[in-house]
Amino acid sequence: MNSISLPAKPFFLVSRKPLFSFSLHIIPAIKMSTFTNNPSELSPSISLQNYPKPLSPPLPAISKEIELARAMSASSRSSLFSLSASEVLFEDQWLMAVNKPQGIYCEAVLTSVPALLLSRSKTAPVVPAIDVCVADNTKGSPELHLANRLDRDTSGVMIITKSHKVAAKLVKAFTDHKVRKTYIASCVGPSPDWKRITVKSGHGRSKFGAWRVYAVSDAGRILPGGSSVRDMETSFEVLSVNGKIRSLGESLEEECGETIVVKEKSVKCGNNSGGGEMQDEVLIRAFPRSGRTHQIRLHCQFIGLSIKGDVKYEGVHEWDGKVCSGHELHAESLSFEHPMTGLPMKVHAPLPSWATHLLPES
Repeated sequence: MNSISLPAKPFFLVSRKPLFSFSLHIIPAIKMSTFTNNPSELSPSISLQNYPKPLSPPLPAISKEIELARAMSASSRSSLFSLSASEVLFEDQWLMAVNKPQGIYCEAVLTSVPALLLSRSKTAPVVPAIDVCVADNTKGSPELHLANRLDRDTSGVMIITKSHKVAAKLVKAFTDHKVRKTYIASCVGPSPDWKRITVKSGHGRSKFGAWRVYAVSDAGRILPGGSSVRDMETSFEVLSVNGKIRSLGESLEEECGETIVVKEKSVKCGNNSGGGEMQDEVLIRAFPRSGRTHQIRLHCQFIGLSIKGDVKYEGVHEWDGKVCSGHELHAESLSFEHPMTGLPMKVHAPLPSWATHLLPES
């Protein structure tokens, strides 16, 4: 019943831009006869009524149309994207750190790297350090990998490795939570009555496939799709409210302020005591302690400070008379031990204009 068989005609996936070489993968078909859609055939431990209940709201109806339009626009821009030297933040013979623009898929950034390397090798009078990995590769092609991924509309630091060995080491560092990350987000909601806060919750997909927040106590429980609830933790620091500075500097390592352990419903951590819908522009720095999909976006929604433009998680679509082309979230920095030299590294990406606008010079 659980056998796996190859289809009569295997199908293939190949890379879109064969600038250096093709990647070829054969994907086998899996027999589906052992699966069932009948809830009565499920064991009592995973019956529908025993699934954990998500605590964050479902996706707004308006988000489907807007997200589709954004995805089509990003697909068009990504197909034409060319990585420039000015977007390279750091580079050596083992890895490259780049500043991914908003509205570009990270795969498009990866596939544009070989063209940048080739153009450099043709124009440089002396072979630069970056070409070492190409010379060492018998196929004449760098073994490029994404060490981390960013959402389509998230800008900022992205690491690209140049060999399988370096990729494996960095992926393990991310998996073991040895990479320290900071993000900047522009949020809309009531002015927070806290300066620093930490949110601990569960994370998983609901029965409709959307990522949702779950209670901490649900960690490990099975979800409708067969996955399980995993733990999720993010610390936040308020940088400014309506352009007025509250704090600056990455100082949250020791002092994390109040901790919210998610048990039931969403919390609103603002000064909206009068019951009205106060809408302030709040710039925050986020310190994700885990690496879950849409983690910062979900936790911002949960505390009542949805990210501007993040329509999937109740963020405003328009602000100050302007339509948001995407959510305003920026991967500010990555700190890690260099996978080959062992030296400590910290890579910063310049802040986008929407962030500098909310951080006037004091």
